[in-house]
Amino acid sequence: MDYSIIQVLLIFIVTFIVAIDQFSFLESLYQPIVTGLLVGLILGDVQTGLVVGGTYQLMTIGNMPVGGAQPPNAVIGGIMAAVLAITLKLEPTAAVATAIPFSLLGQYGVTIIFSLMSPVMTVADNYAHEADTKGIEKINYLSMIALGTVFGLIVTLFFIGGATFGDKVVEMIPVWLMGGLSAAGGMMRYVGFAILMKVMLSKDLWGFLFAGFGLATIVMASESLSGPALIILAFIGFAIAYWDFQIQTKFKAATANGSLNDEGGEEDGI
Repeated sequence: MDYSIIQVLLIFIVTFIVAIDQFSFLESLYQPIVTGLLVGLILGDVQTGLVVGGTYQLMTIGNMPVGGAQPPNAVIGGIMAAVLAITLKLEPTAAVATAIPFSLLGQYGVTIIFSLMSPVMTVADNYAHEADTKGIEKINYLSMIALGTVFGLIVTLFFIGGATFGDKVVEMIPVWLMGGLSAAGGMMRYVGFAILMKVMLSKDLWGFLFAGFGLATIVMASESLSGPALIILAFIGFAIAYWDFQIQTKFKAATANGSLNDEGGEEDGI
């Protein structure tokens, strides 16, 4: 795929901004579903960018840093998955699996930058002791620029290299290996969601999980409903969650007022 200097520059700028967003802005611009859209806009294939971004988002939805341990980086992995899918015409699942080494490279990059910035924290402590807010701001800006630059250079270099030599590399990959990458990429979305469920799911909510699965199966079985299925299920889920919130709020209020054993008046109905 041919690319222009403007596209290369835009890819660098997007990576630079979302890399900073992951740790500083915290506006979720770094999420793969967002970066997939942006890469698709830059490279002229929004649909592929969104599909790859959504697939990668499901894979990383349960990933979270614990202490000093960093998960595979979603910024570089998500952007490179969209770049590979669009420039090399890969299947979305194959592109997601192929981008895993890049996400690991991002993970190492974050760890290295954090390690290099550790001694600087002593300087920040001294600035705080002296009430030097400008000095602390300079350190924060330095760390943000370093992180954004490292990520931007990694993605840009691989983007240029992939666009130049990627077709030849893809032709050298055996069909069975490409099929394996596609299968692995397809499974990763379920692994990511399973990790999220393991962390968040309560035993009291299993009924909602099964109900949601059943509703999704019913809605997707109808050709006329399969298009807006996600929106329909989102509205149903919101309705159930809002109803449960109202019930729990009333229950807690009644418990606090000690009125659970009251007989109830006319306003309570039958």
